[in-house]
Parts: sequence; C-alpha cells; structure tokens
Amino acid sequence: MKIAFTGGGTGGHFYPIIAVAEEINKLIKEEKLVAAQLYYFAPEPYNEQLLTENNIIFVPVMVGKLRRYFSFKNFTDAIKIFFGIFGALGKLYRIYPDVVFSKGGYVSFTTLLAARWLGIPIIIHESDSHPGKVNLWSAKFARRVAISYPEASKYFPTEKTAITGNPIRAEVMTPIKNGAYEFLALDKNLPVIFVTGGSQGATTINDTLIDALPTLIEKYQIIHQVGKDNYEDIKKRVSVILDQNLNKDRYKLFDYLDSSAIKMAAGAAQLVVSRAGSVIFEIALWGLPSIIIPIPESISHDQRTNAFTFAASGGAVVIEQDNLTASVLTSEITRLIENPTLRAQMSQALTSFARRDAGQVIAKEIINLALEHEV
Repeated sequence: MKIAFTGGGTGGHFYPIIAVAEEINKLIKEEKLVAAQLYYFAPEPYNEQLLTENNIIFVPVMVGKLRRYFSFKNFTDAIKIFFGIFGALGKLYRIYPDVVFSKGGYVSFTTLLAARWLGIPIIIHESDSHPGKVNLWSAKFARRVAISYPEASKYFPTEKTAITGNPIRAEVMTPIKNGAYEFLALDKNLPVIFVTGGSQGATTINDTLIDALPTLIEKYQIIHQVGKDNYEDIKKRVSVILDQNLNKDRYKLFDYLDSSAIKMAAGAAQLVVSRAGSVIFEIALWGLPSIIIPIPESISHDQRTNAFTFAASGGAVVIEQDNLTASVLTSEITRLIENPTLRAQMSQALTSFARRDAGQVIAKEIINLALEHEV
C-alpha cells in the first residue's frame, strides 16, 4: 500500500497531514495490515523530524503561486507550475501511490493535476469555512471531500462530502497541567494568558500585545509565541519597554513551542489569544476560552468566517483586526479573566465544537480507498 500526501507551506496545512499519517500507521498496526509506504510531495519538507518519525518519505516537487493581483512573479511562477506538473507526473508515475491525500493550497496543485492524469484516487481536506481555490477545483474530481466546518459543505458535492473536523496530532490534544508552572517558570497564584500567532507568528497581534504589556503584567502572566522570524526583534523591543518594570519576569517569550511545551502552555493558561487558523481546533480540544483575532478579509477570505463560526459555539470572542488596540485587547482579557463563571461556560461550550477523531476518520477512508485501488 502506497499513500501520498500533498499540501503545505504553513503549519495549518502540514500538521494535519502528520495527524492523519499517525492514525494511518496506528490503524495499520491494529488491523495487522501490510505496512504502508508514505510519501510527502511538496517543495520543502517543512519539518523533517516529524516526517522521519512517521516514516514519511519526502518527495520534492516544483510549485508556483498565481496571485490574484498583478505581479511579475506570476510570470516566473507560471513557468514553475508548467515544469512542476511534469516533474510531479514523473515522480508519481514511478511511485504510483494507491491514493493521494491533499490539504489544498497552491503547493498541492501540481501533484493533484498529475494524480488526476494518472487516475489515482484523491481525497481532499478543507480546514476553513470558506474553501481555497485549489480545493474547490480538485473537489470536482476527488473521490472524497472532508471538511472541518459545516458551513463549507455548500461549496462541495453533497454525495462525497463529510464533516470530519480538523485532524490534530495526538501529542498536542491534551494539555499537561502537572509540572506546567515549573516548566515555564510561572507563578501559580497569577492567571496565565497564552498568546500565539500560529507556527509563523502574527505581527499585528505581537505589536498590540507589546503595547499592552506594561498594563497586563501588573496582574497576569503572558506566554507569547511569536514565530522564529519575529523573535529577535520582539526580544529587543520588549527588553527596552520592560527594562525597569518590576514584573518583567511575568512575560515569557518563545520563538517556537514544541509539542511538550504547547501542552504545558495550554495546561497553565486560563485564556488563549490567537489568529483564526487551524489552531482553533487545538484550542477547542484544550477546552480553553479564547480571543480570536482573524486576518482581515481583504487579505484572507477564510479567517474572518472561521472566527465568527467558532465564536458562535460560545467558546470564543472575536476582535476584528481593524478594531484591535492595546486598550481593547487589555479590556477584553480583563473581562474574561475576571469572570471565572463565564470562562467555565465557554469551556463547556467548546465540547460541541471539538472532534477528537477527525484524523482517525480520514485515515480509515484513505486506507479503504487505497485497498480498493490495490485490488
């Protein structure tokens, strides 16, 4: 059995692929099936360690991105796409997987088109409530479509679409409370806010939080994941702003949090501040109330819809980026932290949104399709 994965570029695409691969390997072991050969088609491996840990072979393919606005890069990327299609075609033909699982995004286009030409069954997964262009296109010939939000169902053929939720890696599903305060050097007597922009950080959230820091750390502790590209700049700025502040140790800055650290942060936190990407589903599984700040619709067509859909569950509140200021963020954090009854209600509401078995459901369908194709 051979299974190919494609999609990537961000953690929101890559980590669900790893979650599904984990479940595939687990199911094969439980069902005593012949071990599967797993491949990941993308321009970059994104996280080589996770690929290796899950016995996934990286297959480099050339990709290009066609932007909705004029850019000279569109000309060079069109050439990349042309050669990328035939490169993917050759590599897929040599491997000839039994099924291709795609997370969408421009990274997946060349592999999906090659798979279509070769007649290889395709399953796609859409994380957002408003689907991306590649998933809308590939849904026309995909055998199965899995979606995270019920609101996305109207964009896809009903007969082959299922609401599965978003696959989450098992190792980050459950927060760790024991030892979390010690591990992160936190005071157990002060509330903790976990601020994250996802795997790549979020500049606007980072900037606003920095402005709000002197006020926030008077009463709260902040765990702040900023992304590797932003770390040094923010470290310098914060060192100046908090230089003489007696509470500066209440601010914990991280470029990247590995799985253990994420679980510790979730275990210690009473509130999360985040963008509206795939991290929403992790927050839901953690049962943590959150403040969601979506990327503006002029930049991203999906995050705003994701945010308000998530908030409708009762487990989150939304601050639109155009309304985001240090005082607004501070006021909303204070309102939620100082109202434990409200936070308890929000946590309870999240149980209806979280789907712990998303990866397993998708993995089973991938294996079934692969076995059908083998025959």
